[in-house]
Amino acid sequence: MDRLLDHLASWKPFRAAVIGDFMLDQLVYGDAERLSADAPVPILHVRDVQSRPGGAANVCLDLAALRGEVRCFGVIGGDGHGESLASELTARGIRADGLIRVEGRPTTLKQNLIGMAQSRHPQKMFRVDFEARSPIPGHVAEQLVRSLESSLAECDVVCIEDYAKGVCTEELCRGVIDAARRAGTPVMVDPARISDYSRYRGATVITPNRTEAEFATGMSACGEATLDRNEPLGRRLLADLDLEAVVLTLDRHGAMLALRGGEAVTVPTIARHVYDVTGAGDMFLAGLAASRSNGCSWLDAVRFANAAAGLEVEVFGVEPIPLDRIHHALMTRSAADHGKTRTLDRVLVEVAAARKAGRKVVFTNGCFDVLHAGHVSLLERAAAEGDVLIVGLNDDASVRRLKGPDRPVNNQEDRARVIGALGSVSAVVLFGEQTPMRLIEAIRPDVLVKGGDYRKELVVGASLVESYGGRVVLTDLVEGRSTSGTIRKMRGTSPASGPIAPS
Repeated sequence: MDRLLDHLASWKPFRAAVIGDFMLDQLVYGDAERLSADAPVPILHVRDVQSRPGGAANVCLDLAALRGEVRCFGVIGGDGHGESLASELTARGIRADGLIRVEGRPTTLKQNLIGMAQSRHPQKMFRVDFEARSPIPGHVAEQLVRSLESSLAECDVVCIEDYAKGVCTEELCRGVIDAARRAGTPVMVDPARISDYSRYRGATVITPNRTEAEFATGMSACGEATLDRNEPLGRRLLADLDLEAVVLTLDRHGAMLALRGGEAVTVPTIARHVYDVTGAGDMFLAGLAASRSNGCSWLDAVRFANAAAGLEVEVFGVEPIPLDRIHHALMTRSAADHGKTRTLDRVLVEVAAARKAGRKVVFTNGCFDVLHAGHVSLLERAAAEGDVLIVGLNDDASVRRLKGPDRPVNNQEDRARVIGALGSVSAVVLFGEQTPMRLIEAIRPDVLVKGGDYRKELVVGASLVESYGGRVVLTDLVEGRSTSGTIRKMRGTSPASGPIAPS
């Protein structure tokens, strides 16, 4: 996970070409509050109609959300829906000049009828498809291949999104894959549910779900997500199609990665509330393409794609998941797996992601030796000043220099773990210097928080933080609560009267 977070911290724009079945999704919203008088069917009183790119066009949107420069190649009809689709893509910064208008062939339209229960809960009631599934003419396939081939010099990855609507013919797929191999450009395929995958032979990777892989290979995983049941499917596809990798998606169980010449592994995903699985496969393909274009290993790329697809299923309909949201989800997962103690380099990655998402960073520091109510109050108040609270924690050597040879009572690992267990704290960074100035200079917090026993002019880093527009906040202390006082009670001594009398 650390390597993946490093790649995310240095993420760069990439260039992608998408070829396949381009569609227009139409969402027809309305109230469904009564049944028809002449048949027991619900009536939809239409309130709003929205159109957005779908199918392969949705992969384009997902790639753009991951900071890709995207060009699309496919067919649309010579109709209003085709014009609308091309305009929508162009308006979102995607090059749509690779879409060929084919007269007599309708633009694929998916019309979703959505009822609003009690005027607030959307529920898909029905879908109406307007489409042609016949193979595109040979000359159209040739034109698409030539057009894509001329753009490969400016392309980091090619995505084939096949929905079996007649665009991804044997001729087209073979032409695209052969051209990309000559150019050294990887080809990633989200295959259709078909019984013969030979059209994808020579691609870099394919990403079928388990049901699709079973249908294409004639094999069965017996409905199980275990590695021993699904690895044979991946191995068959690797061998038959001359692939570098197969990623088999396993719904809530994550994915299985099988590499040529390597061991297969399963990559679990986070259990999520599934609201709508529409678009999850598109988001997975886009995530895989984007992360591989940014130098991620296959394993890390699948982790990234899993996270992206997992976030997709939590929204109604289809919504591209932006890079910053995926980054944040992966950092949260890392914190849950490994605790909140960070190196400075690691915390700077998280700070950068937080700032990209418009979140405010707060910093405070201390020894936090024996945790008490005063500490908890300070940290809660500090967290309330922003969105991300980073705590600079004195290491053991620096505590001894500040407090004496009999301190700390608890070692730095234990102190970091206890502080990190608090919900108010986002990350803990150890430091060994006399002051936390090095951390403050590197993190450049939006808010610097210290206890009210300090004067602002004595707070380390205060002038620096204010120099770039940050704030310095002094919080009130909890009366009668201190680490020194707690230790004296534990040792049975009082600063004035000696031993405390037994009660």
